[in-house]
Amino acid sequence: MKIIKPKKLKKNDTIGIISPGSSPDDLSKIEEGVKYLEKLGYNVEAGKNVGKTNGYLAGNDNERLDDLHYMFRKKEIKAIFCLRGGYGSGRLLDKINFNIIKKNPKIFVGYSDITALHLSIFKKTNLITFAGPMIATDFLEGLNEKAEECFWSMLTSSKKIGKIKSIGDREIQSLRKGKSQGALLGGNLSVLTSLLGSNFIPIFEKSILLLEETCEPPYKIDRMFNQLKLAGVFQKTSGIILGAFNNCREENSEKHTLTLGEVIQDYLGDSKKPVIYNFSHGHIKEILTLPIGLKVKLNSDKNYIEFTESAVV
Repeated sequence: MKIIKPKKLKKNDTIGIISPGSSPDDLSKIEEGVKYLEKLGYNVEAGKNVGKTNGYLAGNDNERLDDLHYMFRKKEIKAIFCLRGGYGSGRLLDKINFNIIKKNPKIFVGYSDITALHLSIFKKTNLITFAGPMIATDFLEGLNEKAEECFWSMLTSSKKIGKIKSIGDREIQSLRKGKSQGALLGGNLSVLTSLLGSNFIPIFEKSILLLEETCEPPYKIDRMFNQLKLAGVFQKTSGIILGAFNNCREENSEKHTLTLGEVIQDYLGDSKKPVIYNFSHGHIKEILTLPIGLKVKLNSDKNYIEFTESAVV
């Protein structure tokens, strides 16, 4: 099945904002986010259920689902931005009407918990979506200037994306040298592994696997890497991009532990395919926006990735 690219975003277009997982802790960030987008020349419509809470969820499942369906269904909405991740997107998967999304392809952006929606949407519709910064947790909290430039360029330009290297002080490290290419698939490690065995995860055969994580100790990273290994995901992919694994360390100094680096080396050190580490993507201010499902070239000899086409039309 051929990939579907959304139409590029233009000034005066309307952006819809939703919370498919958790709600921002500070609800004033919703209004601040709207002002930020309007200042850039866009119209904004917030989902009618945005701002609601239900425990750790941004409203109940049906409320969050209604906002998602509404934004894809409404013709005037040209892009959908998630306010934050948190938890809860995966609870919507077996309730989503993917035909609505397939018939109304448009820009969809988020990361972290939103990984569940990226992977399921690509599996069910082949629509390219974007793993990138979110309104309440990134744009309003000091997003890196070059990361912000990357975001808007990715969504507004139909020119080929080209080569992407890390930004700021983050220097890409090569774990295994080589070159490969394939559809970019992945996102947050714990969310991805939670979908294994379900009908909502794409086929990883000959893909480039993207992984990032935050605040998980090494033994949990170990467990999730082992799950990917036992499920054959590492073996099927053509290459691996490891983004930021920030604060993934054992906080208790009295506990015996492997380091994050040792865990990664155990699972990927003998890989026969290219692996890069410390790419600027994940729960960091230098988060680079990446199109999930688009073909990418991985060069771990020279430590960059390259898209030879645009992600939007």
